[in-house]
Amino acid sequence: MRKIEVVTYDATWKSAYSQEKRQILNVLNNEVVDIFHIGSTSVPNLSAKPIIDILLVVKNINDIDDYNHKMYELGYVAQGENGIKNRRFFVKGGDQRTHHVHVFPKNERFEIKRHIAVRDYLVQHVKIAADYGSLKRKLATEYTYDSEGYCQSKDNYMKHLEHMALQWYNEKHQ
Repeated sequence: MRKIEVVTYDATWKSAYSQEKRQILNVLNNEVVDIFHIGSTSVPNLSAKPIIDILLVVKNINDIDDYNHKMYELGYVAQGENGIKNRRFFVKGGDQRTHHVHVFPKNERFEIKRHIAVRDYLVQHVKIAADYGSLKRKLATEYTYDSEGYCQSKDNYMKHLEHMALQWYNEKHQ
């Protein structure tokens, strides 16, 4: 059972992402179209679970399955689609998770945009990011060993946040 821990922003998350990015690109370079640091650890000053989320955009999602053993050598465990169609998901760190890698094919534009829009929206809207961080800290206290309860309690907020972020992102990128 994993403990849910939300901590204050750590500036080393940026370099942790950069280091992991290099390692992943060494393994998957021929497949990768783009790579992004996403999730709460990518937003300055936002409290987060200390797990680096990485978004990989690839040419062909089915080809990624051929690299599961190489990702395993980097410490990642393949989780398949893990609830999101046409995605591959990898976790690193076991019960003490350190990294998540979300892999989408380049034609899954909505999923890619959704992750980037939320990140960019929170970077540009500091008050909303602070409110989101407060909610996560509160829920981590209430659901310390219940990741399902933590995620469910945050679900409505996340849907609203994603809606606002996508609306903002689409207006900005017209």
